[in-house]
Amino acid sequence: MLSVLDIFRIGVGPSSSHTVGPMRIARTFVRALTKSGKLDRTTRVTVELQGSLALTGVGHGTLDASILGLIGFAPDTTCPDDAAAALTRVREDRRLVLGGKREIAFDPAADIDLAGHIIPDLHPNGMKLAAFDAAGERLSQRTYYSTGGGFVASEAQLQRKPKDDRINTGTRVPHDFGSAEELLAACAQTGLPIAELILANEDAFRPREQTLEGIDRVAAAMDQCIDRGLHQRGILPGGLKVARRAPDLWDKLSANPQSNEREQLFDWLNCYAMAVNEENAAGGRVVTAPTNGAAGIIPAVIRFYCTTTGDGPCRDSRRTFLLTAGAIGLLYKQRASISGAEMGCQGEVGVACSMAAGGLAALWGASPAQVACAAEIGMEHNLGLTCDPVGGLVQVPCIERNAIGAVKAVNAARLALHRTEAETCVSLDQVIETMRQTGLDMSSKYKETSQGGLAVNVIEC
Repeated sequence: MLSVLDIFRIGVGPSSSHTVGPMRIARTFVRALTKSGKLDRTTRVTVELQGSLALTGVGHGTLDASILGLIGFAPDTTCPDDAAAALTRVREDRRLVLGGKREIAFDPAADIDLAGHIIPDLHPNGMKLAAFDAAGERLSQRTYYSTGGGFVASEAQLQRKPKDDRINTGTRVPHDFGSAEELLAACAQTGLPIAELILANEDAFRPREQTLEGIDRVAAAMDQCIDRGLHQRGILPGGLKVARRAPDLWDKLSANPQSNEREQLFDWLNCYAMAVNEENAAGGRVVTAPTNGAAGIIPAVIRFYCTTTGDGPCRDSRRTFLLTAGAIGLLYKQRASISGAEMGCQGEVGVACSMAAGGLAALWGASPAQVACAAEIGMEHNLGLTCDPVGGLVQVPCIERNAIGAVKAVNAARLALHRTEAETCVSLDQVIETMRQTGLDMSSKYKETSQGGLAVNVIEC
């Protein structure tokens, strides 16, 4: 099984599939050169970005992420200021140091190819890297895929057919499940809520205190991202001249302490969600939840609801929320996809809404069946959601879409609490499969290529 800490990755914006993934891929390629003993003979490296990585790569920061990965930057430890300085040096000197060890000539204009005409069969986010020696002989060539949420896979891994339909990546856990139905059956058999059952599974990966520390670190990173977004003003990069709005809304809400009432729910959720996604659009540090493009929904709901009586952060409720939401994210990752290039935005904002709805329902005391119902409602009303970013940037409609998704998640959780399992006509497994089929049927124009929808109908903002 995958771990919930694989679903929540700390990285940098603006995209998990187009920034975090390519950075990890480039870094992996250099490490493979080192391991094979070929790094010392390498004098040139080329990068071919395929499909969606090429078509929206400029706006999504894919070129910069590829360069940073070659240098040796890792998404979870990258300082945006250090990264910017490194990129400036590469562009000025036209040289970089592979993995911090081997200096080579590198011209981004010549050595990075935007091959948008190549749409790989295995996954639309293809990335081919090659290394050459001084004589121009190819030392190594590998193709990888950025499969959403910061996950990456080699060509061989995606070509390998799974033995069955179960979640299976080599780690044996006490409560194995390959579907929501099996997850609910395990909860019924053990009497455990989803969060506790997942925590027991996480014990197979690491000591429990390390898991809880990881969950707390994720929650803290989400909080820090909100706080930065609430106080950073100005115009977002990229040319659309989109102004940050979260700080002004925050000032209005903070000016009236009585506004923190439930009737002001929309304003608070909008404020928190936009703060995160404005930070993401600016290339700041965010948490994949489950992707960068949908990173604002879960933090916004957590910030509003997972508090103590004094409005401070509540550690235990955040753990319950994230463990439950993570379980739902695992189902989508394994049974369908969380990649906008495969599923459209239903696979990003839709999944985040579903995860947040389930996490909040659990926080409100829902049974495991009601949690699954909340997650189902959250996705059911996001089916068919397209990914058509204007200008190839993760700004319009992405920032507002997170605000809308956060509000939807809360309503989905409320609706689920008023339903019994017998009243549920659509199961979580059924809606996940429906999302998968819808994504496969969706035109590529609406799946993170900026070739249709708002991306072509909005000339300027």
